[in-house]
Formats: sequence, C-alpha cells, structure tokens
Amino acid sequence: MNFRDLEYLIALEELKHFRKAADKCFVSQPTLSGQIKKLEDELNVQLMERSSRKVIFTPAGLDIVAKAKTILLEAKSLKEIAKSHNEPMRGTLHIGLIPTVAPYLLPVIIPIIKQTFPDLELYLHENQTHVLLKQLEEGELDCLLLALLPGMETFNKLDLYDEPLELALSDKHPWSEKEMIDLNELSGEHVLMLADGHCLRDQALGFCFTAGAIEDNSFKATSLETLRHMISAENGLTLLPQLSIPLNRHQSGVKYVPFQSPSPVRTITLLSRNNSARQVCFDQLAQLIHTAVAERLAEY
Repeated sequence: MNFRDLEYLIALEELKHFRKAADKCFVSQPTLSGQIKKLEDELNVQLMERSSRKVIFTPAGLDIVAKAKTILLEAKSLKEIAKSHNEPMRGTLHIGLIPTVAPYLLPVIIPIIKQTFPDLELYLHENQTHVLLKQLEEGELDCLLLALLPGMETFNKLDLYDEPLELALSDKHPWSEKEMIDLNELSGEHVLMLADGHCLRDQALGFCFTAGAIEDNSFKATSLETLRHMISAENGLTLLPQLSIPLNRHQSGVKYVPFQSPSPVRTITLLSRNNSARQVCFDQLAQLIHTAVAERLAEY
C-alpha cells in the first residue's frame, strides 16, 4: 500500500467511474483497476461492488476512503510543516476564490504578490463557496479568498477588507444623477439578483429585504457581468461590490451610486484550515492584500 493507491481509491469514490478516475489520476484504466484490486487483496476486504454501469462502495470501502483522505491530508501537512519553517514564502500555493471576487481582486493583488514574493507559485481556483469549502476541508486547496458568511467558524480566518456595495442602474434612470442614495429608498423597488449558489446573492438579498425591496424573479444572473448588461439595457437595479465598478462610476450605460452611511458592505476574508502549517505564509499574504486593496478602495 502506498499514497498513490489511496489517491486512486479516493478518485474512484468521488467519480464512481474507473475511466474517469484513471483520467483524473493520469494513469491508464488497467493500472488503476489493478492497484485497487491489489489494495483489496492486501486489506482482505471488498471495497466496492463493480458492474458495467456503475461503482458502488461497500460500507467498509467508504470507511477506508474517509481514513485515506485523513492520511493524505496529514502527509501533506508534514511536508508543509518542514517548508513553513524553512521557506514560508516559497513553493506552490493553491488558492480558491469565489466568482464575485476573483475577476476584480486578482488584477489588484497578483502583480504585487509576484513582485514581493517571487518564489511563491500560485495556483488559482474559481468556484462557488460551498465547493471551495469542501476542497479546503479535504486539503485540495491551501486557503480561500471569499466573503465571510455564518457557518465558517470552524476555519481559521484573517479578515482582509470590508467592501461596500453600490447601487447599479441605467444612466437613463431617474436616480442616475444622485451622488448618494439611502438604502431605504429601495423600498418597493424590484432588484435583480444573482442565481442561487452565489453568496453575494444572499448578502444582497438581506440588505434589500431589510430596506423593503423586492427581488425581480423574472431573471437571475449567473455572473456580475450578466447583471451589468441587464442594467445597461434598462432592466432594473442591482447591488454590485465596489471593486467590480469603474473608478468614475459610469461606464457602458451603467451608473453606480454609493449608499449613504451605514452602507451595505461585505467582509472579504482569507480562510484556512485550523492549525495549518502555512500560517506564516497566510499572515504575510493577508497583510499584503489588505494594504493593496485599501489603497485601491481609497481611490473611489
């Protein structure tokens, strides 16, 4: 038994398909099948039921997969401990980001990260919050940059910055010439939102419902850019995070109006596993991001 065999087993349990699992592990299907069978013989237990259509793991198989994930995570942690003591800002770092953060934060921070930590090799992964949290738990990602939500207390967090939300509306809307707007003025207004699964949707809904606004259920966007195009076509109002808007607050038929204090904000944080061996790296990275974004937000 070796770590590679455990990786094969975990991939097979995840994908429930030998060819797909082999592709994920960059080996041939016969190689993966043979190693799984060898593992069953070594453990003297049936790990799965095989058929031409699907793979069903036995209770014993599921228990062993769960333990295998822990073993691989601990093995990775051993390497991270050594690296963190010797060269905390060298090597690879896998970072997960949500879609409402990644396109707007990365241009601000990537150049300065590369300049300050040239030996840190970043791998960036964009996905929705629930997927990223699972990948962080299972050790596929080292840390996450995302909006802080209830239920994240089981992770270690470093708050990076508070990002105001602004009102986006067509430049032909009667409010387009306002310099600021009170959130309560949205009472009775129909507001466009992102589709389910985006944490910004839940946050924006909370602010809008408190103000008495109504969600426009005729359309739910899959991205902020889709929302932006809908607004430019005079299809209502929405709330967008400040880093996603132009500095002059007017572009392509869309105007952006800041809210009067207290304005709606979201907290962007760096999440990592508790007791991660790379905490020194995360601390330095968080400080760098905090400074870079503070300078950017000060320009608005």
